[in-house]
Amino acid sequence: MALLEVNDIHTYYGNIHALKGISLKVEKGEIVTLIGANGAGKTTTLRTICGLLKPRQGHVTLNGENLDKYPAHQMVYKGIAMVPEGRGVFAKMTVKENLELGAYHRNDKAGIQKDLDWVFGLLPRLHERRTQLSGTLSGGEQQMLATARALMSRPTVLLMDEPSMGLAPILVESIFDTIEAVNKEGMTILLVEQNALMALSIAHRGYVLQTGQIVLTDTGANLQKNEMVQKAYLGIE
Repeated sequence: MALLEVNDIHTYYGNIHALKGISLKVEKGEIVTLIGANGAGKTTTLRTICGLLKPRQGHVTLNGENLDKYPAHQMVYKGIAMVPEGRGVFAKMTVKENLELGAYHRNDKAGIQKDLDWVFGLLPRLHERRTQLSGTLSGGEQQMLATARALMSRPTVLLMDEPSMGLAPILVESIFDTIEAVNKEGMTILLVEQNALMALSIAHRGYVLQTGQIVLTDTGANLQKNEMVQKAYLGIE
């Protein structure tokens, strides 16, 4: 049994059939990436996993437990945390206050402080900016903060939606270094990313989505060598 399993999910927006029988697995300690064109269903898959969208068919399980009965706001208690597309930091709150909000459902003060020290050690730039309003951070710093805020919930699985969007190339490398560092600490990650080359370079496994269906799955290394993936997503003719 995989840590996270998505089984035959069919998700709709009104009458639009967005996900057409998606099934995937994420094992403990893996980085798994979803790649595909805009509109393929990548973000919809994450939103279904975290309960923001309810499938009409199929189910999502974490550690063997069916998550379908839980509303989105309870998913953090079950171990699902999401770093949303666009980062979504609380601009008028400080870096430290944003991080503390990530642990809002916890009451273990010593554990929260330990995790705060951990993310500050992992991302020292956030420690330098801890009293700064989050809205004044750079795009890369806001992405670091959004990731750290999700980690403060102490999740079982971290969902990441387009973490490199809108960032300069040098910052993209920094963000992916952070993702790898978090994974090496034992975090399981499901990553949606338009930069397919970067995503596949760090992923243990990947799934390719086209119009709401998975058309290919393999290791990250093998997908980088796949002719269809190279032509469609890596810009290699």
